[in-house]
Amino acid sequence: MAILTSVPSFRSLLVFYDPLRLDFDGAVVKVRGLIGEGFGARRKVRRVHMPACYDEDLGPDLAEVAKHAGMSRDSAVRLHASVDYHVYMIGFLPGFAYMGDVPEPLRMPRVETPRVRVPARSLAIAFGQTGIYPVESPGGWRLIGVVPVEMFDMGKTPPALLSPGDLVRFHPIDRTAFDSIRADWVSGSGQIEIEEDVA
Repeated sequence: MAILTSVPSFRSLLVFYDPLRLDFDGAVVKVRGLIGEGFGARRKVRRVHMPACYDEDLGPDLAEVAKHAGMSRDSAVRLHASVDYHVYMIGFLPGFAYMGDVPEPLRMPRVETPRVRVPARSLAIAFGQTGIYPVESPGGWRLIGVVPVEMFDMGKTPPALLSPGDLVRFHPIDRTAFDSIRADWVSGSGQIEIEEDVA
């Protein structure tokens, strides 16, 4: 196969091809043809219902986000959880989904000084996007909560829980529900609701 794989992003498409079987001009023609075939094709869209705990110790930046928005923490949580977020792309870390669009009142820039350690499964916002850190890592997004499920697991196929094109709806849960879902997920028996073919 001359076209090996592709990596989509917000505004570009990286295409890997075998230069021994196809030159650059040939690759451009081939890719344009493949793109043309995709127009008008209906893609099945999933809606992933994602539980999220927005407790103060799990979302250390939520109070600041709420203050910026001129609302209470509870109102900020309700607003964040009031829309379906479109998964635009996966990047930065394996399984990190860039999702949008965050409602206007909650939009804030990244923190001035990134954290050295952001806990795994932290729910965060930056500008008009929201995302979930799949593993502990440095990060500069504003932390507003935590989800109880893994976003990336090499033992699963596919390893990333979310895919470009998915819709994600967050559902606020309390700490007791969070601990229960987390325990089930760790034991291998946990599940979350995923609606298939919603569009």
